[in-house]
Amino acid sequence: MRDEEIDEVLKKAARAPDDLRPEMLQRVADSIKPSLCPVRPLPPTWVMTGGLVLVCAVVSFAGAARAGFFGFEKMDLLERLLIFPALVLLTWMAGSEFVHAMIPGSRRRISPGAFLGFGSAALLAVFAFLFRDYRTDHFFSVGIVCLLTGFLHAIPAALLGWLLLRRGFAVSSVSAGLVAGVLGGLAGVGVLELHCPNFEAAHVLVWHTAVVPLSGAVGALVAWTLRCRHRIRKQELGD
Repeated sequence: MRDEEIDEVLKKAARAPDDLRPEMLQRVADSIKPSLCPVRPLPPTWVMTGGLVLVCAVVSFAGAARAGFFGFEKMDLLERLLIFPALVLLTWMAGSEFVHAMIPGSRRRISPGAFLGFGSAALLAVFAFLFRDYRTDHFFSVGIVCLLTGFLHAIPAALLGWLLLRRGFAVSSVSAGLVAGVLGGLAGVGVLELHCPNFEAAHVLVWHTAVVPLSGAVGALVAWTLRCRHRIRKQELGD
């Protein structure tokens, strides 16, 4: 088919009468109009990020208050000045990434996987610098308890964070789930640093830090599972 013939077909299609009558279009518009209402804008990103940091802080202090602040009491001034500001900074960064993940079109500074690696590496660097006791007494038995304790506190922190941002929409639910898990994991690490008096380097480096990647992986897995179930449900309804 020549270009002239294609142009002629398109011109004829443009001149074809519209099958939809104006009365029908008006009825469609009238049926939609009552459901339209203004949408309340989201708060500024720094407000939502601050709310997420506050949620993590509340979970950390509540968990430590129930179990005891033995770790904080054992720390010297340098350890307190390095560990807790680092946790606050990482939590703020994770909260900011979570907020941007829940706002479509937001600019992402770093991928969720890269942030998970960065956050874990930052904690390892701080812990390796501070703790020099290289004994490994009861490495697995005590370590598993700390890992589970941190993870169990990460769950409510991540869920509360997700509830706080429920008005947002995650274009990539798996990425958002991973960041939510990392955010909760940092709250879990906060509980351990406040409570755990075991300052053996291997214990802190392995079991305390492992709360972050474990929580991030579980958050991504939960989001992926929910997305798959949603797709299956849509297919069933379509059939």
